[in-house]
Parts: sequence; structure tokens; C-alpha cells
Amino acid sequence: MSRSTAFAALAVVFVLFMAASSAPSPLYVVYQQQWHFSATTLTTVFAVYVLGMLAALLVIGALSDHLGRRPVLLSAIALEAASMVLFLAAGNVPLLLTARLVQGVATGAAMTALGAALADLNPAHAPHRAGVVTGAAPTFGLGLGALGCGFLVQYGPHPTRLVYVLLLAVLIVAGAVLLALPETSLRRPGAVRSLQPRLRIAPHLRADLLRLVPILVASWALGGLYLSLGPSVAVGLFGLSSHVVGGLVVTLLTAPASLTALALRGWPVPRTLTLGASLLLAGTVVALIGVEEDSLLTAALGTVVAGVGFGSSALASFGTLARIAAPSERGELFSVAFVISYVSFSVPAVIAGIAATHAGLHETSVVYAAAVAVLAALALIAQWLHSRRTSVPENRAKTCPQA
Repeated sequence: MSRSTAFAALAVVFVLFMAASSAPSPLYVVYQQQWHFSATTLTTVFAVYVLGMLAALLVIGALSDHLGRRPVLLSAIALEAASMVLFLAAGNVPLLLTARLVQGVATGAAMTALGAALADLNPAHAPHRAGVVTGAAPTFGLGLGALGCGFLVQYGPHPTRLVYVLLLAVLIVAGAVLLALPETSLRRPGAVRSLQPRLRIAPHLRADLLRLVPILVASWALGGLYLSLGPSVAVGLFGLSSHVVGGLVVTLLTAPASLTALALRGWPVPRTLTLGASLLLAGTVVALIGVEEDSLLTAALGTVVAGVGFGSSALASFGTLARIAAPSERGELFSVAFVISYVSFSVPAVIAGIAATHAGLHETSVVYAAAVAVLAALALIAQWLHSRRTSVPENRAKTCPQA
């Protein structure tokens, strides 16, 4: 199999994992109606997935740097398939929590290995393409999974089962494809030692990562709100009962993010980060106005604008990480970046779930959106200060990945 074909296959597998991770989002409302649990329980189900992912990132995030990418990816596929079986059997909250936990571990194991493998396979004529894929695949997959599941729940039979059957079948095919892929990383000693839970990156990479923290926190915190409580907001605040709309809420954020990551791949990194923070701030404020004025159109417009900001920040952030790290550093570096992203993705969402149970969905949504807007403003200020310190002319600035 050629390197370009292997690269494309890994990109598809990346999208598959992310689509599977967001597929339960439109079903949360269904589960809530059938099993009569609170918004706190709903966001706990969402957060357990992230807990499993973070555990995997901390423990086995660097394992593919030692054992190779393919063994880790095949194990992740098997674990993801097991989670689909658990979803199919789920008839209560404890089993649903277990399924999400297993799925989180599988996704965490896969993400760093996939990011590293894509960087390994970068084509010579486009050495930064892995950054584009790593930045765009998560948001594209999240939107695809949520919207696809929404259609299946609304129009297909067995709404809480069909999506998992289809995903299980695709995972089996993906496993067969991975078996045919070449290994992209040499084995090296230290595999057992790498399993010690820790966050570590090479000293020369820390400044670049630290500079990206504000925008990572702002964008992924907003994503956590949409994937956990977004469908509930559509039902509870705007009276939209269609499950397709529940999936569309997520897609309105993630689809523009993916398209933006592709469209702006040639932009300079500083400009892209500034654009991302600015539009994340503006879009969140507009969406907040829509919630306050009960205007669905305004809220949807704000979501799309925020999605463009999300995509811009993901492109610049993950593109930078893919470019600056050596092959032996990539697993660890992506682990740290994903931990930052998914802590931001989950912890605020759980707090929002608890607040929605006690203070109401409207009040919680308003406060959460305002907090994200503040974070986006801080990210914008941080980028402005960095630009002033470096004073690098635009024509000499580092450029974003070229596809």
C-alpha cells in the first residue's frame, strides 16, 4: 500500500472515531426521556467518556512511540467495537456509563497514535498536511456522527440501536484496513516506562504549546457545551423536538470548523489564531444574544460564526504541533494537547449540567456562553501580546499547513 493511500485511510479512521464519539449526543434526550434522569446525569454520561479518554492519553499516549502505531490502533479499534456492543445492550444509566467509559479509552488511545501516524506519513510535497487533517478531522467527525445519528433516530427503526450496529460494522472494516497498513514508527525501548501516568513534553516545545493554551480552552469548552447540552437547549429553550435538529445543533458548530480548517490552510499562523479568537468571541456573543432574545436564527448564526473560529484555532494549533515535533516526540506532545483540549471539553460541561439541574437551562446557557466569550477575549489578548513581543513581519511568519 502506497504512503498516500495509507495516509488517506488513517484520515478516514480518524473521522470514524470522532463520529462514533458524537453519535450518542442526539440520543441523550431520548435516554433522558426513557429513563427519567436529570441534566446532571446527562452531562455525567458525557463526561465519563472524556474521563476514559484522558486516562488513555495519560497512560498510553506515548505507547505508539515505543510499540509502533499499528498495534495501538488495532487495540483501539477492538476496544471501540466492544463499546458499540455495550451501547447495544444498554438499558439503564450504569451500562450507558460503562459504554461511554470504554469508548473514551478507545478514542484516547487512537487519537495520539493517529496524529503521530499521519505526521509520519506526510507526503514530501505537502509536509504539513497532517496538521490540516489533525485539525479538521475531529470537528468533521463530531458533526458527521451527530447529524447522521439524528437522522437515524428520527427516521430509522430502533432509534437507540441502529446507529451502533452500523458503526460496529464500519469498525470491523476499519480493523481489516489497518491490518494492511504499513508500520510507520520503529520500535524502541521504554514501553513499560511510558505507561506511567504523566504529562511530559520536551522543554524546547513548551513555549509553543503554552502559547496555544488559551485558544484551546476557549474553543473546546464551547464544543463541550454543544455536544452535551446542545440538543437539550434546542428542545428546552426553542421547542424543537426533532432529533435531526438535535444533531444539527452540533453540526452547525463543527461543519464550519472543518471547512475553515481546509479553506485557511495557507494562512500565516498568527493571523489564523487571531481570526480564530476573534470569531469565537463574536460568534459566542451573537449566539448568546439569540438565546436571550429567543431568536433561533440569531443563535444559529452565532453558532456558525463560532464554528469558523473553532476551525481556525484548531488549524493553527494542531498544525503548529504537527510541525514542531520530531517523530519520537509526537505521541507525548499530542497527548498533552489533547488532555488540555478535552479537560476544557468536559469539566465545564459537567459544571453546566449541575447548574442546569439547579438553576435552569436558560440561565446556565447564558452564563456558560459568557464565560466562553471571556476566554476567547483572553486568547485574543494573549495572541496580541505575543505578536507585539515577537514583532515578526507577516512575510516571515510561520505558515499554517498546506494540504
